[in-house]
Parts: sequence; C-alpha cells; structure tokens
Amino acid sequence: MGESDRYLEYKNIKRSSRFLLGQDNNALVGLFTLIAIFFLLLLTLQVGYYFYQQTPALFYSQVIQSFSLPNSFTELSEKPWTLLTYMFSDNSENLMRIVSNMLWLWAFGVVLQGMGGNNKIIPIYIYGGLLGGLFFIVANYFFHSENTMSLLGANTGVMAVAVAATTLQPTHRFFTHIRKGVPIWVLLVLYILIDVAGVATMGAAFVLAHLGGAVAGFLFIILLRQGKDGSIWMNRGYGWILTIFTPTNIITNNKRVKNTAAENKIFSKKNIITQQRIDEILDKISSKGYDFLTEEEKDVLKKAGEEESF
Repeated sequence: MGESDRYLEYKNIKRSSRFLLGQDNNALVGLFTLIAIFFLLLLTLQVGYYFYQQTPALFYSQVIQSFSLPNSFTELSEKPWTLLTYMFSDNSENLMRIVSNMLWLWAFGVVLQGMGGNNKIIPIYIYGGLLGGLFFIVANYFFHSENTMSLLGANTGVMAVAVAATTLQPTHRFFTHIRKGVPIWVLLVLYILIDVAGVATMGAAFVLAHLGGAVAGFLFIILLRQGKDGSIWMNRGYGWILTIFTPTNIITNNKRVKNTAAENKIFSKKNIITQQRIDEILDKISSKGYDFLTEEEKDVLKKAGEEESF
C-alpha cells in the first residue's frame, strides 16, 4: 500500500485535510494570484500602448520580449529575470490558453496539494519552468531556430504539476459519481496530447520545453520518495524573506505555536484520539505530506479510521 493509498483510508474522518479556497497560506490560490497579477500587468501595459496609438509590434518588442525567455544563453545573460517571469506571464491576446492552463493547474494542483502537501506546489511549478526553459534554449541550438523565437506562458509549470500529481497518486480518479470515475493518468495523457498539439506547429523547441516541465515534475516525486525534498530550500528562503519584513509577527506566531504545542501535548496524554488531535495530524499531512508523520501519529489516524468505520 502506497503513501496515497494509506492516506485515503482516513478521508472519511470528520475533518478533511484538503485546503479550502479561502484558507490562509493556500499555495495553489497563491499561484493563481501570481499568474493573475502578471496577466493584469501585461494587459494594462497593452491598453496603455494602444491608447497612445502604438503598434502591436512595438508592444511585443518592448514589453512582451522583456517578459519572454529568449532562445540563447547570450540573450539570457542580458535578461536573466526572464527565466522566472516567462513562466508566470502570457500574452493577453491568448486568453483561451490562459484559461485552459488555469483549469488544468486547478485539476492537478488540488490532487498534488492534498496528497503531497501544500508547500510542494509552487516549488514544483518553478522547477518545471526552470527545466523547461533550459530545454527550450538548448533545443534551439540544435534546431537552429530563428532569433526572434521566445518562450512565454505557464505551460511548463503546469505540466510539472500535472506529472507530479499523477506520479504521486496514479490511482486517483476524477468524477467518481460517473460510474467508476476517470483515472488521473487518462486525464494526464489527454492534457499532454492537447498541449503538444497546440505547440507542435511552433517548432520542436517548444515541444521539448513543455516535456522538460514534465521531466521536472516526475523527478521531483521520485527524489521525494527517496527522502530528498527539493522544496525545502525554497520554503526556507520564503520563510526567511517573511522574517525580514515581519519579524515581530513571526516571533509572536512562533511563541503561540510553541504554547499551543505544549498545551496539546498535555491534552493528548489524557485522551490521544481526540478530534483536536486528528485535526492537527491532518493539517500536518496537508502542509508536509504523509511521510512526515511519526509512527505515533500514523497509529492515531489508523485507530481513528477504525473507529469511524463502526
């Protein structure tokens, strides 16, 4: 029985560990917000250019190219920020592609968030964008693409999330109310076919870039199962940045967490299987994943699941 299978045994416990849409620190919602900010920024700049009667070609060369990943390391050295900006940006004229990417990201992201932990989504997305961008640049050297070609869009990151979710939980099913549901791997195959078909006419470099994102998502889960969590340093860096801007709040929150932990420890001695205890363990699964539970916490969930079945 795998990690995800064991976790599914506890899904009928009163409180679900799935993150809610408006819940604090929801990484998936945060990712949507970041992509929306870049989209609105580009849209605002485009409206400004058109308001002053500038040509679309000028907007593309001055703005879009400043956010897009170039196809050579030489140009990348002149615009290093594009290695990050390209994966969160998209041309406002490609509205259908933006909507499609967000739908796929939501479908696979919810599964990854529930099974792998809330703090894995953004790192996997970024890894997919970085490796996909590297594949794109290297491929252009082999295929001698035009100098004007550049990469823009969330596809590489979404592909990484999709493959990571499927690798982590290959038995997951969507639309379970319709017969036996649709296996996640079927949805992944469909997504890859649609995605590749959409960029096949643009050149092999674009196809390889998207497949590079898939490789990143697959490798992340494989290494995670071996105890190598590639998200730790990113999350630590994010936490360090937060402490710089809000040191007082962080110290206060840490004290509150310590006090709460101490109180829960005393409380758990009286009755280890309480709803509060179960909620704490499910929160830990949501934030870190099942493998980070202690043996005692696993036993608590197992006993709670057995009691719930009676």
